[in-house]
Amino acid sequence: MTDHLDALETRDPAEREAALMKILPAQIAHAKAHSPAFAQILADVDPGQIDSRAALAQLPVTRKKQLHERQTQAHAEGGDPFGGFSTLGWRALARPARARRVFQSPGPIYEPEGEVPDYWRFARALYAAGLREGDLVHNSFSYHLTPAGSMFETGAHALGCTVFPGGVGNTELQLLAMRQLGPQAYVGTPSFLRILLEKGEETGVSLPSLTKASVSGEALPAALRDWFKARGIDAYQTYGSADLGMIAYETAAREGLVVDEQVLLEIVQPGTGDPVAEGEVGEVVVTVFNPAYPLLRFGTGDLSALLPGRCPTGRTNLRIRGWLGRADQVTKVRGMFIYPKHVEDLLRRHPELARAVFTVEGEMARDALTLLVEPRGGQVGVDAGAIAQSVREITKLRAEVQAVAPGALAERPHLIEDRRRIG
Repeated sequence: MTDHLDALETRDPAEREAALMKILPAQIAHAKAHSPAFAQILADVDPGQIDSRAALAQLPVTRKKQLHERQTQAHAEGGDPFGGFSTLGWRALARPARARRVFQSPGPIYEPEGEVPDYWRFARALYAAGLREGDLVHNSFSYHLTPAGSMFETGAHALGCTVFPGGVGNTELQLLAMRQLGPQAYVGTPSFLRILLEKGEETGVSLPSLTKASVSGEALPAALRDWFKARGIDAYQTYGSADLGMIAYETAAREGLVVDEQVLLEIVQPGTGDPVAEGEVGEVVVTVFNPAYPLLRFGTGDLSALLPGRCPTGRTNLRIRGWLGRADQVTKVRGMFIYPKHVEDLLRRHPELARAVFTVEGEMARDALTLLVEPRGGQVGVDAGAIAQSVREITKLRAEVQAVAPGALAERPHLIEDRRRIG
């Protein structure tokens, strides 16, 4: 499958970058004008000056925690249930446009869905997974509370597909529907697809029509992908979130995930928001060009890294390696919690350090806390005593400080590594 949904996917990278930088100031201005939350967050920002990645990197990273905090405050005060982040609303909410649906994700956090076709931008990922006009798609993502079911359904509808809204659970009924309706494609978690297929093999139900799948919500290990392939199904990963919609998707090349055309993706150092070099592991931060929910520099908490070069399918956008873990680890040591923010505080206090990673070893109640530090630039040594004192002041814990060679921490996916034995 080397054909593409549209010409945007094969643009010259310089043309794409210029287009993104052209509309970025307008999106920031729109967010300031119509999103009360961003009007406050970006109060001192001149949108016209944010016309490059370097300028964008100066803006603060917004996180899910802030969505939850602002929404919680608004609920208590009888205000905007979206916490001032969305430009959509209904009835008493003074917003430029109407929300078609409202979803509730764990937190709880409420997300709006607008009325534009393929609001979540999933059609591109589904097309790359082989879905085409006229296909019947069996959708096993949730249709209640959370938006996953709607995300994939609206994307499939944009391609001209028919959708069976299976939702979650009811394995026997879903398997019966698949046998009787004969869908060409499945969307849902990879684990539930395996459950359906194993149940079919156990009961003698074959699904010869099912040849393609777009899966999300969980990792898709190579062994499981091969297991599906042995049963005639090509499965492709899709990476998105309830806040941002689709972020990146797998192609037939099976080389990382290609970034969506309507997002601006950065890989940043967890805790600081500073972009890292190409290939280094960092947090995925996304800016979406969605006027209804204009999230700017939204930190996903997910770790990944940029891949060099272009996708062999001809798509020219950035590619990421896929999900490499979470950046927001919290670890308890000797009765005290260590947060990723503690690393951020240490790096800000000690600008001579490029990176730092906490490691915890030993057994529970016999913890050995170490801080690995990487000197910035060509510096040779560090003042371990001063850094240890900072650790003590910031975390209330004692730690051994060890300097490592430049670049040694670039590929470490976590800011806190818990290696303790339990029991």
